[in-house]
Amino acid sequence: MAKNYLLIYSEQLATNIELLCQTVKAPSNTLFQIRKSSSSVYANIREANYGQSKADMLSKFEIALKECSETEGWLQLLYNTKVIEETTYKNHRNLCGRIRRMLIASCKTLKEPHND
Repeated sequence: MAKNYLLIYSEQLATNIELLCQTVKAPSNTLFQIRKSSSSVYANIREANYGQSKADMLSKFEIALKECSETEGWLQLLYNTKVIEETTYKNHRNLCGRIRRMLIASCKTLKEPHND
């Protein structure tokens, strides 16, 4: 069976963000929001794997894409406010970028007419 790298990377992102939140000092609302957005990426990608239709799968991927962008925004805020170091920021941001690119490609494929 082929590995589902989108699922693997999204689980890694949610786990990494949870571990990060357990170690940094930041406003509780910020930590809540980044936890929520990163775990939503993972949850929506998992749900998409069992979508009721291609439209349902596309919807879940599009939600995951928005949540991934939100996670990147929270990471940027944590970096800008010196809560996390540049290396930590870049590592997490790069993982978000990888997931985002995969989601964009998946959405594009699902929208192609010959995929019905």
